Amino acid sequence: MSDRKREKAGATARQKLLDAALSLIRIRGYEATTVDDMCAAAGVTKGAFFHHFDSKESLAVAAAEYWSETTAEFFATAPYHQHSDPLQRVLGYIDFRKAILTGKVPEFTCLVGTMVQEVYVSSPAIRDACDLSISGHATTLEPDIAEAMARYHVRADCTPRSLALHTQAVLQGAYVLAKAKGNAAIAADSIDHLRRYVVQLFGADRAAANKTGSTKEHRR
Repeated sequence: MSDRKREKAGATARQKLLDAALSLIRIRGYEATTVDDMCAAAGVTKGAFFHHFDSKESLAVAAAEYWSETTAEFFATAPYHQHSDPLQRVLGYIDFRKAILTGKVPEFTCLVGTMVQEVYVSSPAIRDACDLSISGHATTLEPDIAEAMARYHVRADCTPRSLALHTQAVLQGAYVLAKAKGNAAIAADSIDHLRRYVVQLFGADRAAANKTGSTKEHRR
């Protein structure tokens, strides 16, 4: 096998292991997912696993980074960015998070949220990778929130950063409830409450008026 073919095969094995980690950990959790499980799901040998990763923990850290990359691409092309009004973009983001509550619970829940709940004490490396992923996503919301707060003269005792992180706290909690109930309905309710909170924070009349426009654009 040529060096180029070996590199391609190696990259494929690593990719398969990352994809297996994303799938299995969201279904079983981090602790219950073994290296053998991920190798079997990826269709690679244990030797291939340890060629790419020093340990199960190192794979989890890489999986958190991979999760951040793939979800960043997904959200970057979401329709809520098309709104000209920053408040509509914020509300559109919330609407979008509700709209993607599809499929079985593991299919819409969060890899990094799942892992950090299990290992925040036992694995600082995974905890930090999960924090970077969740907080990094929150950072993408801050410019729209800041612009909306300025445009609508919001003087609430909060910052764009704290509100962005609050959206993630609600979403992660919603996923926990969805796991407990075994369906997405409770998560959708939690996201609706988040939307109502943002509407009230920015002024009920102004924000509620934007709801119709936001919903119509999303349905296009």
